[in-house]
Amino acid sequence: MIEAKEVKIPLSGIGIRHKARASIALVGNPNAGKSTLFNRLTGLRQTTANFPGVTVEKHQGTVQLTNNALSLIDLPGIYSLDGNSVDERIAVDVTLGRVTGTQRPSGLLVVIDATHIYQGLYLLEQLLELQLPTMVALTMIDAATANGISIDTTALQIALGGIPIYPVSSITGHGLEELKAGLENITAISTPAIPASWPELSETAQQLSEQLGADWQRIDVIQALLQTHPGFEGKLGQLLGSDTVASLRLRLFGDAPPPAVEARHRYQWVKGVIGNVQEQAPLYTKIGARILRWTNQPWPATALFFAVLLLVFQAVFTWATPMMDAIDRISSGLASWIVTHIGDSAFSSFLADGVIAGVGSVIIFLPQILILFLFIIILEDTGYLARTSFLMDRVMRTVGLSGQSVIPMLSSFACAVPSIMATRVIPDRRDRIATILAAPFMTCSARLPIYALLIAAFVPNQYVGWFNLQGLVLFGLYLMGILGGLGTALLLKSSALKGPKPHFMLALPEFRVPNIQTVAFKLFDRGRIFLKRAGTVIFVVAILVWTLAYFPRMDTTHYVPVTVATDSIDQSVTNNARSAAQMEQSWLGRIGRTIEPVFKPLGWDWRVSSAVVAGFPAREVVVAVMGTIYAVGSDADDQRLSEKLRAAKWPDGKLIFTLPMVLGLLVFYAWCLQCAATLATIRRETNSLRWPLFAWTYMTTIGYVGALIVYQVGSLF
Repeated sequence: MIEAKEVKIPLSGIGIRHKARASIALVGNPNAGKSTLFNRLTGLRQTTANFPGVTVEKHQGTVQLTNNALSLIDLPGIYSLDGNSVDERIAVDVTLGRVTGTQRPSGLLVVIDATHIYQGLYLLEQLLELQLPTMVALTMIDAATANGISIDTTALQIALGGIPIYPVSSITGHGLEELKAGLENITAISTPAIPASWPELSETAQQLSEQLGADWQRIDVIQALLQTHPGFEGKLGQLLGSDTVASLRLRLFGDAPPPAVEARHRYQWVKGVIGNVQEQAPLYTKIGARILRWTNQPWPATALFFAVLLLVFQAVFTWATPMMDAIDRISSGLASWIVTHIGDSAFSSFLADGVIAGVGSVIIFLPQILILFLFIIILEDTGYLARTSFLMDRVMRTVGLSGQSVIPMLSSFACAVPSIMATRVIPDRRDRIATILAAPFMTCSARLPIYALLIAAFVPNQYVGWFNLQGLVLFGLYLMGILGGLGTALLLKSSALKGPKPHFMLALPEFRVPNIQTVAFKLFDRGRIFLKRAGTVIFVVAILVWTLAYFPRMDTTHYVPVTVATDSIDQSVTNNARSAAQMEQSWLGRIGRTIEPVFKPLGWDWRVSSAVVAGFPAREVVVAVMGTIYAVGSDADDQRLSEKLRAAKWPDGKLIFTLPMVLGLLVFYAWCLQCAATLATIRRETNSLRWPLFAWTYMTTIGYVGALIVYQVGSLF
């Protein structure tokens, strides 16, 4: 039995910093723990870029060892060297040294999940054909032990021809020091022996590669014979002659499909190895296994899924309130201090009403966004998100997609950009485009500040039974986004992207305890990205809006509102009227008045219309713009933005933010596409201008029509 023990691993290496001399590829199945192991080995010494010529991200880091340093490349997960999706192909091509501008790895660190050793050994058998120095990191050993799985690593190492095997746990740190010691000399490991599963194929490929010259690796010949790489298949026929290749295939495969014969040979070998090295306790006697089987049933799993989502949205509102109040007090106090000590001037207004009111109105939602990200990261690292793919596969098939589309769409709850990039795991182009166009409907973190602002201002903070009413409304908005995405997928798969229903196969990962260090890394990175946007894009827009709202200045010294008798002028009323007059004649007011007729049927005045239009490049800017518009010249600078919205009125004294108008505005933001980064990503991933233009026009139209219906019908009642 493998025992796990606690080993403390420092975030950074100790002693001399060495320059990376060799490049090692981290290869393994999806959900095998590669990324967690990568984070533990590299710490903060990581970079993210794109592979040359493609949009697939490359995660590369430096492993500082005692006497050496290695460059570690974390590749997308693959089940075999015959993958079809974009991510799988780039992982295979990088491993085989086929990507221009990327050096072929000097060695391989193969990650195998101890709880799913069956799939890992199949991939390892194929990788041995590369004749590269190879080591195995056997992860999830604590989960394997908990499930009653015992693995004889010595016997496994013998069965693999002496390849070094290191049992590790990225959660507890068990085995990481031993793995680092082994990595010191990975490039000096002897070349692996010919794989034992199908010696005839390997020996034939070896002979042909020697005959064809240095341009042909053994794996190239194998993929040509198996007909899994069209480029090499055609070249092999040209060099050897079609008759010779046909004769070789007949001898090796007979009349059966070559990939099927390969799978049969390799899995027979895997089965024999597992029978000699692994013992497994009867899981049906374990209470945990019974609970696990119960959660895989359709109805319990669905109920659990929605319960988890409800918990997340309740936490977003209830847990974040104290931190949001603290940020609000700091920003309000800083704005008041600036006005008090600098005086009433353009510069003080620039700082207080432009910078602090604009950027601060967005940063106040950072606690809610971090809580949302925290839940998503934990669900991902525990393996629950992968299981939702299996759970939702039946639902997705009703709209023409498969469970492969679930994880990209769920990732959109954080941000649509990486979720659209995550669609590369979908092999079929039509299914991939349908998923790409459905993903922006999912409620991303950029919508959250808008939702939080409007819900906090116009939905009572009270409980319905055990549930917070504000959290229930937020939950409903997320469901609205999901329904919009699924409806769009159904529409597209029934018309422009019509095709056969996709196939979907998934190895369910075991539930695991998330690694605190990895969760912290990811949460820090998401928060940094949000603050970077707040400090750049939102800052620039807030300053631009302040400039448009502050200039040109009008002489309001002798201004008296015509609706107020001169002998009974209330000073606060006069000041507010002066501020309103200044705002209306400013450049922003003039622009807003011009576009107001377009949005007036939705119940929006020129200020709301201006904020919405300004937010089209990035929707989180809307809150910053509103914060600036309602702060400039206001006598209520110490009030929260939500209070200012509740008090906003039309010239005739009627409230602007009525319940029908607010609900319509929420519908608009649930369905409208306001994100230049998302449009750019769609353009890049589809290699076409047609799809981003369609997405923007389609989503903006249904958002506008939805808001129009809600406001007009709601106003009747």
